[in-house]
Amino acid sequence: MARTIDEIHNSMIASVQADTVLAPLCTNTSKTARWRLFLRIVAVCAWTVEVLFDTLKAEINELLALMKPHSLRWYATKATAFQYGYSLPADSDKYDNSGLTEDEIEESQIIKYVAVVEQLKSLRVKVATQSADLEPLTNDQKAAFAEYMSRIKDAGVKLQIDSLPPDRLRSGLKIYYDPLILDSTGQRLDGTDSEPVQTAFKTYLRNLPFNGEFVLAFLVDALQKVEGVVIPHIATCEATYGELPFTSVDVKYLPDAGYLRFENPEEDLTIEFIAQSQLQ
Repeated sequence: MARTIDEIHNSMIASVQADTVLAPLCTNTSKTARWRLFLRIVAVCAWTVEVLFDTLKAEINELLALMKPHSLRWYATKATAFQYGYSLPADSDKYDNSGLTEDEIEESQIIKYVAVVEQLKSLRVKVATQSADLEPLTNDQKAAFAEYMSRIKDAGVKLQIDSLPPDRLRSGLKIYYDPLILDSTGQRLDGTDSEPVQTAFKTYLRNLPFNGEFVLAFLVDALQKVEGVVIPHIATCEATYGELPFTSVDVKYLPDAGYLRFENPEEDLTIEFIAQSQLQ
């Protein structure tokens, strides 16, 4: 960014005054001293050059933006910048937010989670909003978002916009527990938590990155951290989405919607608690 003329002029004066050869010759402190006027002329020339370079840089960046195909990260960033209920200026991929408060802008940006996946002939854009938990967009929200993405995308790029309910999960656990900490139903004996194992499982699901893989080994690690759990064993684990049948999860699972949940936690998560003496 170009410096001001005064900034350039003052830096040159400081350089002259610090020079052991020039300083004794330039002692006149008047603003109209010849040496100061000469420096002023040079400062104006230097400022002109810097402004020209800034202009050139801006033009080059604009040309690059027009010529370079955008990355998956660019599409993801633009998705989160979508503002529901606001018009996009013609031939622009940025909103005009003049007159809006930060709270108004944030409230309009309903896309809280996004993943852009490259497919054979298109880019799949998975998105979700959030209230108490992750949620799919409403039909009106999805239609507005799809129109926004169609206006800002690169020419020739096909987008598949998806905002889906969570993939469905069901699992059966065997929890070998310390009877000094938990009871036969999994509650803490001190009464501070009635479902510590269930809570740990659900917390692990909520903390997964959007479009991140559900890994059984990592789930075991999370359950192992629950006080009173000696051995967590995943007896069964299945997942599905859409109208597809449940399939077994043996090692890991990538949710089609980008996230997964228990549809009916009381039925889909079954736990057998088995008292475990101290291991030798």
